[in-house]
Formats: sequence, structure tokens, C-alpha cells
Amino acid sequence: MKLEGIIAYPITPFKAESQEVDFDALTITLNALLEHQCDAIAPLGSAGESAYLSWQEWQQVAEKSIEVVNHRVPVILGISELTTTMAIQKAEKAEELGADVIMVMPISYWKLTDQEIYDYYQQIAAATKLPMMVYNNPATSGVDMSPELIAKMFQEIENICMVKDSTGDIQRMHKFHELTQGKLPFYNGCNPLALEAFCAGASGWCTVAPNLLGKLPNQLYQAAKNGDLTQAQTLFYKQLPLLRFIVQGGLPKTIKAGLNELGFNVGDPRKPLQKANPSEVNQLKSLMKMAMAT
Repeated sequence: MKLEGIIAYPITPFKAESQEVDFDALTITLNALLEHQCDAIAPLGSAGESAYLSWQEWQQVAEKSIEVVNHRVPVILGISELTTTMAIQKAEKAEELGADVIMVMPISYWKLTDQEIYDYYQQIAAATKLPMMVYNNPATSGVDMSPELIAKMFQEIENICMVKDSTGDIQRMHKFHELTQGKLPFYNGCNPLALEAFCAGASGWCTVAPNLLGKLPNQLYQAAKNGDLTQAQTLFYKQLPLLRFIVQGGLPKTIKAGLNELGFNVGDPRKPLQKANPSEVNQLKSLMKMAMAT
């Protein structure tokens, strides 16, 4: 499977009082992302507060997302687990529900060795036929996988066919290219790196940005794809202040605040995460307005 373009990350909406998952709001936000010309939908990532959901809720959100997207674009389900057993359980469920790809990230309490990481992926791969995206995000997982390890897994574990890196280090992308002779598709997970990554040949941009910026991320991708660097730069710099703000503020908090301002009523993040304070909301509103100004 060849994925290209904008891979959009939905949030998981909660009801205001009960903090239960709000499936009506989930449906509305997923449809909005598809209207913003996203090329794939990736539920249950860090923006989707996957780590804060019960196993039952994870299954329900996965099932509802696949049902709503309804083959309009590929669905990539996020799996980030401490134990191999639970990661396998989620991978098997993702396949059963009809996901197209799984995006897998090991989480560490004890620091994992390269061999432990390799075995984690190999054992998940053995349990499913689904294509796997290796996800490297040391800021949230506590695990930083070297390009050499990821390239080795790509070459030796059949299901692994793409990598998402959120370190913000463009040299990683060059390294992946060199280590695999350009065969390993790279997806940028660092929002402020979007322009450089596309210029360096990234296959796609994994981002929450379309939730608040509509079609702008897709327009940036199209400009870069068409080789119109001037237009790509213009579009990127319009988005950059907001991209920086949402990363620094924490994705569930900032994206939910922005969606609530846009009238989507998606609730607040789950505790212990806190909602954006009034000053953050005001800053967010002005950055959204600036980005969307023609």
C-alpha cells in the first residue's frame, strides 16, 4: 500500500459531564476532516488520547471511525502499548474491524534494548497481515529508535512498510533514504517541519492541523508536489505560528479548544490533562484567524 499526502489525526471527543466518548461528535469531526481533502485518517494517536481510553473504548472508537470513513480513504489505527501482548490484541482487533494499516509505537517504562524493540515489532507483525507503520516519537513514548534499527526492521519484517518520525530532525529522513536506497516511505510527524520534509521527498505529513486549518495542509502538500516552492513557502508560513502553538500547548488540549471555538463541541481532554485556559484560547483564536486570512 502506498500512502501519500495528508494523514489526518482526529481527536476523541468526550461528553461534557460524563466524560464518556461522544460518538456523534466523532462522526462530525471525521466527516469534516474528509471534507478538508485528507488522504488518510489515523484515529487513536496521541491527539486521540489513546493512552487515556479503556480497551472497550479503544475498540468502539476504532470501529466507529472505520464505519464513518467507509473506505473513502485508508484508515490507520494507532497502537502504542507497554506490553507486546496488548499490542498484539489491538493489532488483531484492527484487522478484524477492517483497518487498512496499523501505526505501532512501543512505550517504555524500563528502557528497551534494540533487540526488545525488534522483537516487539516482529511478534506484532506475526499476529496480523496488516501493513505496519513504525512510529518514532520519543517525546511521548520514551523510546527513540535509531534510523539503523528502523531500516533493519523494514528490511527483515515483512509487514513493516513505512515510518513516521516525530523527532523534528530532518537528518533522520535523509538517513532513512540512504540506509534503504530510498525504498522506505517516510512520513513527517513534526508539524513545524512540514515544508522541509516535503522538499526532501517525504511521502506524507501526519498531522492534526486539518482539524483547525481545513484545506491549508492539503494545499501545502499539492504545492510541494507540483514543485511550486514559492507557493509552498507562502502556505507554510501562514500555518507555522499555529503549528508551533498546538505542539507546544499539547495536541489534545489545543485541538479540542480550537474545535470547540469552531462549534464542534468535542469536550475537554481526559484528566489529568487540563483544558486550555482563557488566555490560551484567545491566543489560539487569533492564530487560527491569522492562518485562515486570505
